[in-house]
Order: sequence, then C-alpha cells, then structure tokens
Amino acid sequence: MTTATELPATTPASTPAEAPITMLNPDFPFSYDHYLAHPDGLGSVPPELYGTEVAVVGAGLSGLVTAYELMKLGLRPVVYEADQIGGRLRTASFPSAPGIVADLGGMRFPVSGKAFYHYVDLLGLDTQEFPNPLAPATSSTVIELAGQKYYAETAADLPPFFLEVADAWKAAVNDGARFAEMQEAIRARDTARIKELWNALLPELDEQTFYGFIAGSDSFKQAGFAHREAFGQVGFGTGGWDTDFPNSILEILRVVYTDADDQHRLIAGGAQRLPEALWEHAPSGMAHWPDGTSLASLHAGAPRGAVERIARDGSGDFRIRERWGRESAYPAVVTTCQSWLLSTRIHTDETLFPAELWTAIERSHYMQSSKTFVMVDRPFWKDIDPETGREVLSMTLTDRLNRATYLLDNGPDQPAVILLSYTWNDDALKWLSLDADQRAELMLHSLEQIYPGVDIASHIVGQPITVSWEADPNFMGAFKANLPGHYRYQQRLFTHFKQDGLPAEQRGIFLAGDDVSFTAGWAEGAVTTGLNAVWGVVNHLGGRTPAGNPGPGELLPELGPIALD
Repeated sequence: MTTATELPATTPASTPAEAPITMLNPDFPFSYDHYLAHPDGLGSVPPELYGTEVAVVGAGLSGLVTAYELMKLGLRPVVYEADQIGGRLRTASFPSAPGIVADLGGMRFPVSGKAFYHYVDLLGLDTQEFPNPLAPATSSTVIELAGQKYYAETAADLPPFFLEVADAWKAAVNDGARFAEMQEAIRARDTARIKELWNALLPELDEQTFYGFIAGSDSFKQAGFAHREAFGQVGFGTGGWDTDFPNSILEILRVVYTDADDQHRLIAGGAQRLPEALWEHAPSGMAHWPDGTSLASLHAGAPRGAVERIARDGSGDFRIRERWGRESAYPAVVTTCQSWLLSTRIHTDETLFPAELWTAIERSHYMQSSKTFVMVDRPFWKDIDPETGREVLSMTLTDRLNRATYLLDNGPDQPAVILLSYTWNDDALKWLSLDADQRAELMLHSLEQIYPGVDIASHIVGQPITVSWEADPNFMGAFKANLPGHYRYQQRLFTHFKQDGLPAEQRGIFLAGDDVSFTAGWAEGAVTTGLNAVWGVVNHLGGRTPAGNPGPGELLPELGPIALD
C-alpha cells in the first residue's frame, strides 16, 4: 500500500546462495516468522482460564490474527466489527460478474513479509505476481512525463535519463543511510549489526523529510532538479514517490531496506479472502477447544457490532458497550481499529492510556488514498498496434491526474480489470468530491491523451468501482506515514504491548494494527502487532511463553526501539 520501488539496478545484486531479505524491521528486528513456525507454539495460559473472553475490537487482518492465536491458546476472543470482516483488505466484486474483483485496499504484498505469508500458506491461498511497472508479469510499461511518452518492456528500454535517476537514488541511500550494509545484516538476521546501524542513523535522520534527504544528497545535487522531479512523479516499480516527500525519511528507509517495495504478489480472488479464511478456519490441536472450532463458530457466524464505549467497571474489568446498547465485561481488550477512532467514534475512558500515548495517537499522520476500477470485456491491451508493433495499452505511470494505471488480467475467456488510477495525498484529494462516473470520465480523458485512437471506453462493462479511504468514517485515511520528529510517538505506540512499567489501572488494554507498527501501510505490520498483542494478553492473564521460543515481549528490551531523549 505504499508508493514506489526503484529499478532493479538500484539494489545490490543477490546470488542464489544468499539468504533472502525479510521485513526484519530495524526498529525491532524480531523474527516473527521463526516465532510463528516454532514447534513449541506462542505460549499458554493457566488451564483455569480456558474459555475466558477477551475483546478484540476490529475484524481486519490484525484483529483476526489476534483472535485466531488467542483462540488456539484456549481463550475465547470476542470480535467487534463496525462494518465488514477484512478492514483495509477489502475486495469488491463487479455486480454483473461476481468472480471478477477489485482490491480497494491492500492489493500487493512483498514476498519479504514472511509473517504475512505464514498465514497465506497456512490457509492455502493462491498468489500471483502483481503486475507492477517493469515487473516480469508486466508485458509493457509506459512512462509519460510533460507530454513525452516512453515505452519499455524492460528497464533497459528506458532512456539513460531514467537510469541516472535510479543511480542517484541508489547512491543517496548508500551514502546517507548505509543501504547495502543494512541489507547485508538483514539477510544474515544479524540483529546486533542491524541495531548498531539503525541506532546510529536515528538521531541524524529523525527530523528530516524524505525530500530533504534526497535534495541534500550529493548524487541528486549533481543530477539536478529534473532528476528529483522525475523520481517523485513516476518513481519506478509501483508509482511515484512525491506524495511521500513530506514524510520522515525513516519511513522510506524501513520500506527499501526490507524490500517491501519490490517482488509483490496478489491473492487470487482478492485480498479479503485472507481475513475471511482466518475467520472460518478451524485449526487442529488447540488448547481447550475441540477440533472444528473456528472464530466463526465461536461467534455463531457473525462478529459483535460497532463499539461505542470502552471503560473500566468497578471490578477492574473493561466494559465495552456496542452502538445499540449491549454491554459486556472483559479482563483484557485488544483494539485494532484505526487509532484515531479511540477518540473520535469510540468513547474511550482517557485514564486507560497515559497522556503521552494519547498524544502519540492524536499526532499520527495518515495518507489519503483513492482508487477507481473498471471491468473490461477482455485484456484488449495485449492487442498489437500494426504500425508500431507495440501493445495498444500499457501499465502507465504519468504526471497526469491518473498518476498510475494498472492492467489486471484474469486469464483467457474472462473479463479483465483496469485500475484506472491509484493516488495518494493531494492527488487523492483531487478526486474526493467526484462520484465514480465522473472520476472514470476524467481518467479516460487523461489516458486518451497518452494513447490517442485507443477506445478504452468501448471495452468497459458495467459500473466503475471507486474508493476514497479518507472519506470512510471507520478509517479516515489509507494508512499512517510518520512526519519528521514522529519517531518518539511511534515508539510509544509500538511498545505499549509490554506493560510492566505502567500503573495497574492502565494495563490490560492493548493497541494493534498496521498503524501501530513501524511498517504502517503493509499487512506485515498488521500481523506482527497482532502477535505483540497476543503476547501482551497472555502475559497480562498470567500465562507464559515457551522457554525455547521467547516472544516479542521478552526480546523488546534487547532489540526494541531506542529512546532518543
């Protein structure tokens, strides 16, 4: 769900013998994939607590990972959901062809996200390479800037100017952020080296914007403004970088160090299949619960409704009231909703969190995001123009309103899908007041300027599907992206799951979700913070972690984010 990658030439070449890059985040390089795969499991609770109810607010990926793992340990998660299962892994079907889908939120998932793929593999979901610009699955890419159009089937087909841009970015992150050294440490899972490198960079870079970082680099200074402009407008791989320019450079480094911007795959049938499958899956060998038990069966098929209030009652338990008045009490609560909701739509007792944590919640910065899809009768873009010998339509990166247009082939004899436009921040706000038809008309007009004579509209079947995440009252944005100086806020949010330093009246309620993670915008962060919350709940209830499989709470003092003050 983030913005861009670079040309393959911008990262050091790897050999087959090298270990893969993983999303081993430098702020907390804990191997969640190893933790999940360990035969001793994630922990246990005292048998007398089997069946104890724990509230989980939000049925997105983080909430369902949390609930699923708590269920396996013998607890009884009670999931609350204001809208639909899936959160920002939301898949829409075209009404006239229900099997043809559009992923409105998360749609492409880096193979470096090993904890995410643990659940994809566990649930037997099929994945396919996502057709990013210049990716092997993309037969052709067009970059159009300032009215100049460049057609490429591989990166080598681009003019030297674009290779210069890629080389300038490669030099900038190596000179200013020790990119190659960090990737070497991540490959080796050398946590001591990762922390040594990252902890030295944090004080230098915390208050620097992404744009300030590249503009101040020797390589981009030498290259000139045109190279910075092109890098921002089209980037390479998944789109332009300029909507991220005001954000902290730390956010960008976390992405590129861990190859989160490269080698993406999609989930066949739509991303929402993953949370839906977690909801329905019945794991074997659970503590307490018999085989055949699933989250769906524990909830009689449907989660509880929208939460209106969270507070403590006289007994010290958490009392949750739903929108229509039903109340229940719990010894522990995990909130996985967008964190702003705890102050805007859910009446949350202020005493449940320290004042500095409320500050971190309120100061969080969210990215707007808009998508508009159309279904077409066939993947006509594969037709060859007899005059040029090229495909009539390509995956497109442009400085026009669309910014990025993706072509999604569903196979022979199936309708195809065009993601006419995928935009963020200011570019997304340009679409906010327009309905789906108005958006599609403007997007088609832009594409007509790039592909004169190609009648895209004549292939469209049915109605466009669109989303503006900032207009959804349950999300108010697509994902979080920290601004300069926000590292301290993120540190507070991420480490809140380890509560031994908190007063008793502030323990037992845990934050999770990708916006609590240091990799906001990526499903990996939703998974890993859900696992943090599971550790927190087990610890709070008097459970334990296996000696041979220490959890995130045990290793947080050693590997966790440092304090800058």
